[in-house]
Amino acid sequence: MSEYLTVNRANWDERAPAHAASPDYRVARFAEDPEFLSDVVRFDLPLLGDIAGQRAVHLQCHIGTDTVSLSRLGAKLTGLDFSGESLKQARIVAENAGADIPFVQSDVYDARAALDGEFDLVYTGIGALGWLPDIARWASTVASLLAPGGRLFIREGHPILWSLEYERTDDVIALSEPYFEHAEPQRYDEPGTYVATDHEFKHTATLEWNHALSEIVTAVLNSGLTLTGLVEHRSVPWNALPGRMRQIDNGEWQLAERPERLPHTYTLQARKPI
Repeated sequence: MSEYLTVNRANWDERAPAHAASPDYRVARFAEDPEFLSDVVRFDLPLLGDIAGQRAVHLQCHIGTDTVSLSRLGAKLTGLDFSGESLKQARIVAENAGADIPFVQSDVYDARAALDGEFDLVYTGIGALGWLPDIARWASTVASLLAPGGRLFIREGHPILWSLEYERTDDVIALSEPYFEHAEPQRYDEPGTYVATDHEFKHTATLEWNHALSEIVTAVLNSGLTLTGLVEHRSVPWNALPGRMRQIDNGEWQLAERPERLPHTYTLQARKPI
């Protein structure tokens, strides 16, 4: 197994139960309110549109809150993730929410072999691509999963956001991390996680990659898909730059000062030709 899979899987296996227990994921709401949707999917709705009746797969689904949310929009969902502990939590979330969703454990690059049939929708979300070393191989995998006429939908942190120097305390936006894809990963060892939790983590190392927006678009086009939409957003679902962001009306976060300086996230859509 590649080093990045071993290191990152240990990190996500430990994160999963802490995330499920954290108030930030609001897992209990899915059981209490049959109409409740995650904030991420609710943000996606205007661009996602009507997916009722579609066969969909959520790649890198983590603990399944977005997967359950998509199923509540009427699609027939399958969730896929490389973390067994994440899928353990996802199955609990889905069962308590009354959602019939199969969850498959697989590295995303092996998704074609792990899944049966083709899909009308391949969905992937915030914080997924940075764990993958090769964006071209990812796009090829997505294309192999789509049925003719099927759609890729991804909202992700903008590669500019991922390349920022996070520890600055002034108002300067400075780039300190790679913007373009590199063969070698960025190696981090940081305590904690992005949600509120008292858990003290032992597996704190991660191996990550950034991918330029041009690299992502080119990979999608080279895989044979047709680009149908690309929107850059001025908000992000979490407090990405602590001390320099404010929460806005829809629950998202943006730069407190002159947010127009920074593309926070983007939504990319593409279709497989019929």
